Amino acid sequence: MQKIFISTVLFVMLSFTVKGQQQAMFTQYMFNGLALNPAYAGIHDGLSASMLWREQWVGFEGAPSTQTFSIHSPIRYKPISLGAMLIRDKIGVTEQFGAYFSYAYRIMTGNKSRISFGLQGSLSNYNSHYVDATFGLDPSLLNSDVNETKPNIGAGIMFHSDKYYFGLSAPQVLNHRFDSSNPDSDSYMVRHYFATAGVVFDLNRDVKIKPNLLIKAVRGAPVELDLNVNVLLQEFLWVGISYRSFDSFDAIVQFQLTPLLQLGYAFDFATTTEIRRVNSGSHEIMVNYRFKLNKDRTVTPRYF
Repeated sequence: MQKIFISTVLFVMLSFTVKGQQQAMFTQYMFNGLALNPAYAGIHDGLSASMLWREQWVGFEGAPSTQTFSIHSPIRYKPISLGAMLIRDKIGVTEQFGAYFSYAYRIMTGNKSRISFGLQGSLSNYNSHYVDATFGLDPSLLNSDVNETKPNIGAGIMFHSDKYYFGLSAPQVLNHRFDSSNPDSDSYMVRHYFATAGVVFDLNRDVKIKPNLLIKAVRGAPVELDLNVNVLLQEFLWVGISYRSFDSFDAIVQFQLTPLLQLGYAFDFATTTEIRRVNSGSHEIMVNYRFKLNKDRTVTPRYF
């Protein structure tokens, strides 16, 4: 019965992935903004590089696995920033590789606030190997392997300061059908919309609290809401909890090891009883490092 359940759930996951290709999901989205919005580029006011590794539903055969590397920086003496990101996202017998290149134009709107307009160009390679499936699938899929690369564009806007941010974005604007030579193919990439917001409050000298919000919308799926609250203790330790609608409760811990180096970990608890029975949770590790390019400038930790 457990094998039948696993096969059924994974088939549903694969069907959803093929028919409405979702962008990769992250729990630590508030520290990985370039994956959601090209206008995030340059927000750290220096060269910033991040790596993130996510293993979802550990112990569940064919569960999602995602890896990202991103780098972005403002251009000195210019109001523009540039960024780049690589993503690998695998679920079951399907796999995506993406390369994203971002451009942001930033305008000062106050003493420490900016509005940023972002554009993004990308290439996504989509692979499916249904012939390698070890579980029951619709027989019509067994001869439907796909290996195609498609371009896309994206855009976003972000208003931010050292203590708050608000952003709207559509990282992939173009709708693409994969396996275009097959008129019966249901493999396609659809437009996604994201809204993000966060703010930092000082409770006292040693404690700060930061609520975050992420809203995700894509055709063919319910609107998804992520709610998060992080507490920063003595500018060193972040401790947070999150709720993701239709999916999980999450715990986050992050260490500001130095003003330049940040290390984070998140664990997701599935809210669906059946899913909890066949996996041991989801794990996510993130590392961010900001390079000090100006030796005379004091570097302070970033909250976003």
